Formats: sequence, structure tokens, C-alpha cells
Amino acid sequence: MAEIKVTRVGQGQTKIKNVPIAVTPEGFWCCPSPVVFQKSLKAQNPMNKPKAPCSPPLKTSVQKKPAPVPVSERRASAAAPTLSKLLLSDDQQCSSGPERTPARISVAADRGPRPKIETLPRKVAIEFGEPGTCDMKVVLLGKQGFCVKLSVNRDVLTEKSSFFADKLSEQAGLSCLQIDDCEDVEIYVETVGLMYCKDMKQRLMKQSVSRILRILKVAEFLGFSSCIQSCLDYLEAVPWVGDEEEEKVVSTVLRLQAGVRVNPVLKRVSSDISNVPKDTLFQIIELVLNSNEERGRREMKSIVLKLLRENNNSLSSQAVSSVICNDMIYGSCRSCLDSLLSLFKQAAEPAFSDKPSDDRDPIVKHIALEADNLSWLLDILIDKLAADEFALMWANQQELASLHVKLPIVSRYHVSCISGRLFVGIGRGQLLPSKDMRQLLLQTWLQPLMNDYNWLQHGCRSFDGKLVEEGIGRTILTLPLEDQQSILLSWLGSFLKTGYSCPNLQRAFEVWWRRTFIRPHVESQGNAMSDSSILLSKQHE
Repeated sequence: MAEIKVTRVGQGQTKIKNVPIAVTPEGFWCCPSPVVFQKSLKAQNPMNKPKAPCSPPLKTSVQKKPAPVPVSERRASAAAPTLSKLLLSDDQQCSSGPERTPARISVAADRGPRPKIETLPRKVAIEFGEPGTCDMKVVLLGKQGFCVKLSVNRDVLTEKSSFFADKLSEQAGLSCLQIDDCEDVEIYVETVGLMYCKDMKQRLMKQSVSRILRILKVAEFLGFSSCIQSCLDYLEAVPWVGDEEEEKVVSTVLRLQAGVRVNPVLKRVSSDISNVPKDTLFQIIELVLNSNEERGRREMKSIVLKLLRENNNSLSSQAVSSVICNDMIYGSCRSCLDSLLSLFKQAAEPAFSDKPSDDRDPIVKHIALEADNLSWLLDILIDKLAADEFALMWANQQELASLHVKLPIVSRYHVSCISGRLFVGIGRGQLLPSKDMRQLLLQTWLQPLMNDYNWLQHGCRSFDGKLVEEGIGRTILTLPLEDQQSILLSWLGSFLKTGYSCPNLQRAFEVWWRRTFIRPHVESQGNAMSDSSILLSKQHE
């Protein structure tokens, strides 16, 4: 994190800017904010004009003739304590050295034109601590141009930090320790200040998660174990806002060295139970499938489907995803199909229509519920690219299809939505069933879908007729040409009787027409031309 050098601090090398700190009954506490460092950097930049409240000598030089500073004021300024007060304001800082700013300005004027700001050295020196109660210095050289000198107590540092204990044990009587290339000088200063703090939890509660992560990084470098544990306790208890902050916390904690107790923090995002993904997802899907509350069911179906799609995009979930598709989801599909077939049998009984509506309505609603469950499970399987087996299951439901015609349209049309979704999926290449399976699917469910088509167009808001027509046509065109002809001629007879109450498969019909009547003629002409050209070439020879 940083390069360590043991050096002596020479006299007069760097001008020190005193910055307000708080000295607590515990001994020492400093918590510089980013504003303090920015203000210090700005004040040291000769291209910036001094602010009015911080430069009373400049006002005096403009309005009146310069007058010598009284001896009493100079003594007071020299004797005033800079770092022993509880807190100093910005005005007190700026007025603590009234002679410094005019001197810098006069020197700049004597040197002629000012250089460009890009070429100026960015060096800011800040000093923290109470030299009277400390026996050594720690010098932090930051990459941002800061030089921070900390007056510290050797015993406190060696007690709290394994890093300082190792460095100071190597050279007895060392008076200064320099750390070069500090990435985060501000946090270094704050972390050293925490070594003097008895109630660290209270201090950390005032910070943000991002700042705690910065402190944790420095505390690990310094071997400040009590601070590391306090930061981890904070991160374990505080809410993490957003995915980005959660990712930062987890990645930072995972990078901590071995031996640090990070498990309580990571338990928020991981579990020790082996089958949590599969078992929990099975429970969630069963809760959705068994729900009768329309609004909550609709919203949770959408949320679960969206989250499963996110899982599909994650490479780490592929193994779990495969197991879930093959075992759990298909088990739910078979359960829904068995229930749907049983309900169709009840609704197809001759006496069913004579029953009062109070007896019929629960069965009709249950049929719609089970059909909706199957449609949702089919969407999940299509997203997982694992719906081929569902197409086979649905194509083999000849008994269900034979009962379909015996039910009123209002009770059965939900089932036709499943057939339409399968045809759309095949037409888009989202599932790739075999030729025999595609042929069986069309043979079993195309006619029931055509019977319900008019109702679906006008009575089902979620039904997209254009999309289904395109899916049916593309599915038909994947079959051998003879099968295409058989299905499309049957469709043509229905379309000429019922018109747009039947799916409009004209695009598929046109493709089949060209394949049947135009393409063979073109190919035969091409073969004849190639034969004649060969004959001519032989004659010339």
C-alpha cells in the first residue's frame, strides 16, 4: 500500500500549516475532512487569491498606508497555542499567521510573471497532534501533494498497531517514521487518530459505508486489529444501499488477510446450507403456483421470471440452473397437466352445464389458473433454453385435446394460449423439437387453436394474433414439403369458410407456393442452361 522510510525531519524544509483538530479527554483525536485538505491545498496555491476574511493585512495595505505590526501583537501571535485548543475556526487559522501571506505575494511580484498552474508544485504541509505530549513524529507523504506530520505517542502506536510495533522495534529511539506514496492521506490521519479513541464504535457510526471501507483498508495495512474488528462490526450491522455498494463491501471484505473474522459480514450474501438455491426456488415457485390472489400472483410471476433471467446470464448458475430445469420445474409441469386433465374431464361431463354457477365457477377458475401456471412455467423453460421436453409433453396430450372441443370456449381458451406460445417459441428458434415432435404438435393442437382463434383475438388482452400467426407459419415451414402442403391446404379450407376468425397463414402459404411451383421450374431451367453450355463447349473443342 505504501513505501516506508525512516528519516529525520530537517529544520526549515517545509512550512507547516496548522489545521483545526480536537483534543479529547482520551488524549488525542483528529478527524480531518476532505474540505480541510482541499482548503489547505487551495491556500498553498499561489494562483488563488486569498479570501477576504483570511487576509486582513491585504485590506489594510489597500485602504491605508502600511504600518508596522505592534510588538504586543507579534508576541501574542507567537505565544498563542495552535494545536492544544479543543477546536479552532477557519478565521482563527487564517489570522494565526498574519505575516505569511503578504510576504509570499511580495516575493511573487518580484519574480515577474507567474508560471502556469500546471507547472507549479502541489505541496501542502499539515501538522496534527500536540507536540508537548508526544515523543515522536509520523510523516505521511501523499500522492495528492500532501505532507502530513503527526505528533504521536510511541506507546500508543506500538500497542495498537503491529506495523508500528515492528518498525519501532527495529530501531530503538527512533524519533521520526516516514511513509511515502500514501494513497489516502486523509484516512491515514483519521486511522491514527482512532488509536487514541476509547469508544471507536461511536466514532465510526458517524461515517458512511464508503469511508469505513477506506478506513478498513488502512487499518489492515497498519495492523490495527481493534479498528478492523470495529469496521467489520459496523459493516455487519449497517444497511448497504444499492448493488454497487454491496459489491464494494463484499469485495473489500473478501480481500482481507486470512485470520480476520469476516464471516458475520459475508453471511448477509451467502449461506452455509448446501441446497439453498434449489430448495428455496422450489418453495418460491410452489407458492406462486398455489396462489389465488390475482394481483400479487401477477406481480410475483413477473419478478421471479425477471430474476431467473438474470440467473441465466450468470455463468456461475449454469449447473444449478440445469438441475432446477430437469427436476423441479418439469415436476411442477406434470403436476399442473394432471390437474388440468382432471378438471377438463369434470367440465366435459354432460351434466356439468346443468349445474348452478356456484358449482361451475370454481372449476372454470381452476382451469384458467392451471393453464396460466403452465404458460408461466413454459416461459421459464424457454428462457433457460430447456423447453423441448415441454413441447413433447404438450404434443402427447391427445386426451386433453379431445376433451377441448367439449368445453365452452370461455372455459378452454386459456389452454390454446399455451399452444400459441409454443408455436411462437419454435418460430423464433427458442426451442428445437424434432421433426416428428413438431408434426405431432401441429396435428394435436393446431385445430383446437383455430377453433378458439376468434375468441382469443377479441376476448384475451394478452394474445398477440400477428405473433402467433407468424409462429404457426414458421413451424409449418420447418416440416417436409409434403407435410407443409397437407397442413396448409387444410388451413385454406377453414380460412375460406371463416375468414379472419381463423389464423391468417398467407405468408407461409406464399412460401410453400414458391417452393412447390416456382423454385423447381427455375432449377430445371438452370440445369437446362448448364447442359446446353456444356454441349456448346464440347462442340467448340
